[in-house]
Amino acid sequence: MSSSESVAVENGRESFVGKVRAALKQGSAFLVVGALGFVVDAGTYNLLVFWGGEGVLFHQPLLAKIIAILVATVVTYFGNKWWTFAHKKGGSPTREYVLYALFNVVAIGLQLGCLGFSRYVLHLSSPLADNISGTLIGQIVAVVFRYWAYDKFVFTGARDQSD
Repeated sequence: MSSSESVAVENGRESFVGKVRAALKQGSAFLVVGALGFVVDAGTYNLLVFWGGEGVLFHQPLLAKIIAILVATVVTYFGNKWWTFAHKKGGSPTREYVLYALFNVVAIGLQLGCLGFSRYVLHLSSPLADNISGTLIGQIVAVVFRYWAYDKFVFTGARDQSD
């Protein structure tokens, strides 16, 4: 192998390693932001429903859940915009947020679909089955979908070449 071929192979490896590192960095940031969103969702819900024994929305848990999801969506949007996908130049904030919310609704549907499949097609109704299908499998499917959708459709600005 000539020295120029050796340099090309070495540059190819560095390029591949750089891409893997960037993907791991972005994926890790996405998971951290998602975990923060989960905490915000659960915390907001519990404050609204159970603060002081009976919270302000104790008798309206669905409304409390909607508010908690909206608050968590705002938090995760900015976390993903400013950290996970910060290397992409911004587009229209309104467009980004509408698509972000739309893809979150689709992801919730995917989670519900996993639970519904387990319940109504496989006829599994134990707490274990519900948690495996709806929470574990559903959440994995939803997270993979969100990551793909946010990267491809929501945060679509040109990549910042300084990274």
